[in-house]
Amino acid sequence: MTRTKSIAAALVSLCAVAVPWGQCLARAEDLSAPVTFSKDVAPIFQRNCQVCHRPATVAPMSLMTYDEARPWARSIRQRVAQREMPPWHIDKTQGIQHYKNDRSLSDAEIATIVKWVDAGAPEGDRKDLPLPVQFHDDDEWTIGRPDLIVTSPTHAVAANAADWWGDYDVPTGLTEDRYVKAIQTKPSKDGRFVNHHATVSVIQDADPFVAGGRPGAGEGGQVISNFSEYVVGKYGDIFSEGSGRLLKAGSRLRFGLHYHSVGKVVADRVSVAIVFYPKGYVPKYISRWITIFPEDFNDIEIPPGQLTRADGYYRLPKSARIDAFQPHMHMRGKAQCLEAIYPNVVDNPDSLPVNARSGATRREILACVDRFDFNWQAAYFFVDDEAPLLPAGTILHQIAIFDNTTANRHNPDATVWVGYGQRSVDEMCNTHVTAVFLSDADFKRQVSERQARRR
Repeated sequence: MTRTKSIAAALVSLCAVAVPWGQCLARAEDLSAPVTFSKDVAPIFQRNCQVCHRPATVAPMSLMTYDEARPWARSIRQRVAQREMPPWHIDKTQGIQHYKNDRSLSDAEIATIVKWVDAGAPEGDRKDLPLPVQFHDDDEWTIGRPDLIVTSPTHAVAANAADWWGDYDVPTGLTEDRYVKAIQTKPSKDGRFVNHHATVSVIQDADPFVAGGRPGAGEGGQVISNFSEYVVGKYGDIFSEGSGRLLKAGSRLRFGLHYHSVGKVVADRVSVAIVFYPKGYVPKYISRWITIFPEDFNDIEIPPGQLTRADGYYRLPKSARIDAFQPHMHMRGKAQCLEAIYPNVVDNPDSLPVNARSGATRREILACVDRFDFNWQAAYFFVDDEAPLLPAGTILHQIAIFDNTTANRHNPDATVWVGYGQRSVDEMCNTHVTAVFLSDADFKRQVSERQARRR
């Protein structure tokens, strides 16, 4: 008798007295049922993997068919079992766990893939295959058809040269204020091989709540504020219903680009696609990009051979809903958390979420990335009913851990001191937060409505 059959037999004999016989047989059958690509694995790949693992994307191989996936079976097993793929780095032991863009695998899905590989990766009956997913061409946009595309000048990256950083300012051409429903930034097809990242800022009249505390001064009293970003792992931003970002008439976009050479000359143009709300529509809420970093971010000190912690703080000037969290570090980055330190509202505890009303410190971990990966930097979008609702005066606390030891497999040199800098071998410590500021009345209403739904 095989080990699987003996386990199944034991299950039948032991559980029959505790659960209905039909359920017991179903459990035994599940343990011994074969797992095939066509019936069991292909649907998982469609839901969680093929968005990247298909032709002409950043992934190293396609997983669209059995013939494409079979040679990689052992590698797939290893990466999946270690939760390295799909890339989803949220700590599953603390903080909010439900996200709009979660492509991580469940324990059952991981077990299915492991069992498939251990059984020799059988194909199964092709009649069991689900209908293939129809993906957009890579030139199309994940946010839908854009109303406006703003593109940087062409930049030729030399075959062999030091990394290049620079800015290009491009007018939007807008003659009236418009509210943005969705944004996406990406390089050209060839450019993605040389484009390390692209940050896009908007230069326009000041917004009193643009924070992250250091917008740069523009001409004529204008300011520079964060607008959009391209980095491997991040797709477009689609703002929550009823919220958007304001793009004013006469505004300009500043493309902040970082290129590195790959042994041949490559030309790139970075484009920003924008979907507007209808003309005349004014969303109730403005979505803002807040960046949190240590106060002395230029003085980050990471000694060789050590784990180092850095902290940053931002006090909310108004009540707010946090829609997304995106950590940013470089090669020594190990983990990063976003914590809420609530104000001491003794006279009105109902203004706080239920889980923040007790305890002397009134602190709550909102989200953590415990396996930060510099090569895949995603933004994590909270589902609507769990997006943190925070009262005015709440302090957003950034906690970042750097690993400058040989245990960090991404570390290029554990013997050197590391400080702040633009190069990948230097370090940064940013937490990008997408926030919607709320009036006191709106905040109390949203808290009450959420609590009522959970009763």
